[in-house]
Parts: sequence; C-alpha cells; structure tokens
Amino acid sequence: MLDESLLDDPAELSRADARGLLRSVAQAGAQVRVAARQAAESDLARVRPDGRPRALLVAAPGPVAYTTADLLRALTGGACPVTALRPAGARPEPSALTWTLPGWAGPYDLLLIATEYGREPGLSALVEQAYRRGCTVAAVAPRTSAVTEIVTSRGLALPLLHAPGEQIETGGLWPQLTPLLALADRIGLLAAPDDLLARVADRLDIVAERCGPAIETYANPAKTLAAELAESLPLLWSEGPVAGAATRYFARRLTALAGRPALPAALPDALTAHGMLLSEAFTSGADPDDLFRDRVDEPAALQARVVLLHDDSADGSRTPREAAPAARELAAAQGTPVSELEPSDGDPLEAAGELLATADFTAVYLALAAGSA
Repeated sequence: MLDESLLDDPAELSRADARGLLRSVAQAGAQVRVAARQAAESDLARVRPDGRPRALLVAAPGPVAYTTADLLRALTGGACPVTALRPAGARPEPSALTWTLPGWAGPYDLLLIATEYGREPGLSALVEQAYRRGCTVAAVAPRTSAVTEIVTSRGLALPLLHAPGEQIETGGLWPQLTPLLALADRIGLLAAPDDLLARVADRLDIVAERCGPAIETYANPAKTLAAELAESLPLLWSEGPVAGAATRYFARRLTALAGRPALPAALPDALTAHGMLLSEAFTSGADPDDLFRDRVDEPAALQARVVLLHDDSADGSRTPREAAPAARELAAAQGTPVSELEPSDGDPLEAAGELLATADFTAVYLALAAGSA
C-alpha cells in the first residue's frame, strides 16, 4: 500500500530515504558536467578516428549495458549496429560474470566497457578476447583498476567519475554513460559535443527542480505518476526510438527499486502485445469499493495503467504520431487509465535525459512511499 501522505512530507521522505536515492538521482546534472569535463581532460582528446566502426559492442555488469546500447542505437538512428553483450555465470555478482564476443566480431568493430568496480575477471578476459580478434576497445572504469590497466596498453581507458571534493555520487547511469557519449561524438557516430552535454546537464537539473521532494504532488510529475502507479500494473508504451529506450529503462528501475513489475512495448505493436492485459478478465478481483473487504487478506487486484512516452524523431523533425490516438482509444474503450510523459523541445539527447530522470524520480518515490526502498 502506498503512503501518499509521505510524498508531501519532505522531512518524512528524507527519513525514509536511508539509501540516499533522492540525493543520487537529483545529482544527475552535476554528474554529467563533471564526467564530461574529466573525459575532455583524458586521452580522449588525442583520439584521431580513421572512419567509423562497423559495429558497437557494449559490455557492463548490470543494466547499464542495456540502457547504453539502447540509447546509442536510438541516437545513431540505426547508422551503426549496437549490441549489448549478455553475461553468463552461476551468480549475479560482477566478479562471477563472464562475457563472450560474438563470432563475427573483428578488427572493424569497437568494444565499449563500462564498470564502477573495474575488478571483474570476466571483463579483463573480454579485453583479451577483443585483443586477439583485433577489436578496438574503450573502457570507462576507475583510474586504478585491473580493467583500466589492461585496456590502457591496448585501447582507450576513460576515467570513471571521480569527485571526492565535490560531494557528487559516482554511481548510477550517467557517470558511465557520459564519457561513452563523448567518445561516440569524437568518432562521428552521433552528435554529443561539450555544449550539448552541458544542455543535457541543465535539463537534468530542471527535472530535479520540478520533481524534487519539496514540490507537492499536484505540481510534481514524478510524485503524481508514482501515486497513479501505486496499485497498477504499468504498461509502458513508447512512440519514438528515444522513448523506446526510456520505457525499457523505466521498467528496469520500477522493478529494481520499487519491486513493481512493468511491461514495456513500442507502438503500434503494444496494441496487440498488451491488448489482453486491458481486458475485464485481467482486472477483475476484489472490489476496491467494497467497504467490508479485508484490506490485508484481500488486497485490491492490480489495475492496468498505460504510461505513454513520446519523443521527437531521431533527426529532430516532428513526425505524425499515428499510433498514440489509437492507443488512447483502445485504453478508453477498456476503461484503462492513461498517463503520458513527453519531454520539452530540444535535441534527442536532451529528451532522453528528461525521460530517464523523470523515470528515476518516479521509481524512487514509489519505492519510498510503498516502504520498499
């Protein structure tokens, strides 16, 4: 059960947030600024690319690999195939994971590695595989780590965010993603120059202000969405490549932080893939209006709620949103509520930052108010 009163009590939110989740997501803009500055001061400045890679391969412990690959795929507009390497292993701990290059990987491909730890034997072994195949390797890892040491002699090592004097959290997506965006810009895969990364940081700051704990629920998009998802099964529908990457990230965050299952799908396929989840049979259960229902032994059934995420096309032009009206009509016909997230105008990378940041705040508020953080 969601304690909605907690959402409008900043002091109680602070007490409930023992892990500092709100502080961490609010620092995303600062993380981008410092990570971009440190990347510019690294060996990245000496990179002289000789053409584009044939394909990008992304390896990282946890979901960072999938989000990074999703965003690079969306932002490059399909100009370069991007593959997230799935790890194998008997346990989920980073030290127990192993990665294998696909059989086709070779001298024309670029392997990107991102790690907060830098001590994973599996990643060091992956670098050795890439070296034998002739792949170029770039890694974001701590300055003094086994991964950095092995990559330095055979590729490009980009420093993971290190800001002890600035009191900035070094974990999460943006410290690992930002140097890779700068590298992708350097080799001509996408446009992410310093001024654009600065605008992304500004957009993340705007979201932090708009979604901060001091802003009441009625004026706070993240708190509002968290309250709407409290007793719902989130169906995350996307229109546009950047929105597609954001829905998959949102689903992972809702599950990892709030313990809430969420199903992402792209329009128009979502209309058939999730159509049956909107039906009366799925939503039937204990009557939420029954005053005599035991709220403990007979909790209300989850009601499906569509969360529709939009973005502009990857080339920056406005495209007709043909599937969104049909999605709204289908949901209305089934009596399913719809929430919508649409970023402000700007570059696709700015849109991605706004959608990801709103997803982060929503997942944190839902976790804190539900007592699962």
